[in-house]
Amino acid sequence: MEKRVVVTGLGAVTPLGNDVKTTWENMKKGVLGIDTVTKFDATGYKCTFAGEVRGFDPTLYMPKGEVRKTDLYCQYAVAAATQAYEDSGLTEGSVAPDRFGVYIGSGIGGIGTLVTEHTKLIEKGPGRISPFFVPMMISNIASGTVAIKYHAQGPNIGIVTACATSTNSIGEAYRAIKHGYADVMLAGGSEAAITPLCFAGFISCQALSQATDKTRASIPFDKERAGFTMGEGGAVVMLEEYEHAKARGAKIYAEVVGYGCTNDAYHMTAPDPEATASARAVELAAKEGGIEAGRDVYVNAHGTGTPLNDKTETRMLKKVFGDGAYKLHVSSTKSMTGHMLGAAGGVEAIASVLALHEGVVPPTINYRVKDEDCDLDITPNEAVNAPLTAALSTSLGFGGHNGCLAFRKV
Repeated sequence: MEKRVVVTGLGAVTPLGNDVKTTWENMKKGVLGIDTVTKFDATGYKCTFAGEVRGFDPTLYMPKGEVRKTDLYCQYAVAAATQAYEDSGLTEGSVAPDRFGVYIGSGIGGIGTLVTEHTKLIEKGPGRISPFFVPMMISNIASGTVAIKYHAQGPNIGIVTACATSTNSIGEAYRAIKHGYADVMLAGGSEAAITPLCFAGFISCQALSQATDKTRASIPFDKERAGFTMGEGGAVVMLEEYEHAKARGAKIYAEVVGYGCTNDAYHMTAPDPEATASARAVELAAKEGGIEAGRDVYVNAHGTGTPLNDKTETRMLKKVFGDGAYKLHVSSTKSMTGHMLGAAGGVEAIASVLALHEGVVPPTINYRVKDEDCDLDITPNEAVNAPLTAALSTSLGFGGHNGCLAFRKV
C-alpha cells in the first residue's frame, strides 16, 4: 500500500537570509540578494556579481571542532537540516533510527577545500595535506554528517545531478517514504562554489551573466537575459509519512503528490530546445498529483536567465498544459537568490510549499523587457495573492537532468 507524504519542516540558508522566515519574507518583498562578490577579488573577471550568504555562523549548528573539519557546503547543509528538523517538532525517540533517512546532495561538493589543499600541495608538499581533506571534499559527506547528527540509520544517498540535485533528492526521498522504506526523511541540497576557479569555469563555458548592473545580472524571462548569476547556500525539507505526522500532531505545510525525473540525452550543458524530456518530467509529476492547469496552480520555474533555458521552459509548460499554460502563476525566484546550483531545487521547493501555505506567489524581479518567446504569466516584479491549491517546482541541470516536484495544499 502506497503511503501519503507531507512536508513538516523547512530549513534554509540563502542569499536572502540565514533562515526560512527571513528568506521567505524577502522573497515576497522582491528583495535582491545579488551584489558584488566579496569572497574573492573579482577584478579582471567578466562576471563580478553573486548571491552570497552573509553573516552565517556555523557554530550555531556545529561545535567549533567540527566546523574546522567540514567544508562550507557541508556547514550550509547541516544548518538547513537542523532548522528543518527543529521546525518539524520531531524529538529524539519520536522516530525509529532505521526509519529515518537523509538524502542531501551537492552539485559540486567541497570545491573550496579542494582548491585550498591543492594549493598546499603545490606550495608546501604532500606532507602538509589535511587528514580531513577527502571527507571534507566529497559530495556525499553532508548527507552522512546530518545522519550522524540525528542517528538516522535509514536510507542515505548524496545525489549529484548538477542543478537538479535538490529536486531529485526531495523526489527520491518522497518515493522512499511512499513505498515504505522510511517514515521520515531530511532531503535537499547545498552548495558553496563562489570561488575563483568556479567563476572562471562558468565564465569560460559562457554560462554566467556579464552584466555591469546588479539589477540586470539575474533576469529570468526578460528578453535581455544573458546568463545566470551564481548563488550559494543550503535548503532542506523534512518529509514525513502522513499517518506518522498526524499521530504526533505535527504541523503540515503541504503534501508531496508527484515527482518526475527524466534526461534530455541531448547535450552536455544546453537543454533540448524541443523540451521533449523536460516536459515529460513535468507531465509525470502533474499526472501523479492530479494537477491540471488553472489559476490555482503555481509553477516555480528553474528560470536561470540563460537565453536557452527560459525559452525551453516556456515551451515545456506549453507542451504539458497547452493553452492552459497561460493560466498558470509562474515565477523564478532565482531573480532574487541567483542560481544556487545544487541547493536551488531545495530553496525553490520551500518557496513552492510556502506559496501554497500562504496563498502568495513570489515575483520574478527586475523584469523589464518582454520576450515573445517567454509569454507566460511570470509574475513580474511584484508578489500576488492567489488562492493556490497546487504547485510545481522544476529543475533542469547540466548533463540533461530534469526534475519536477508536485505539491498540494493540505
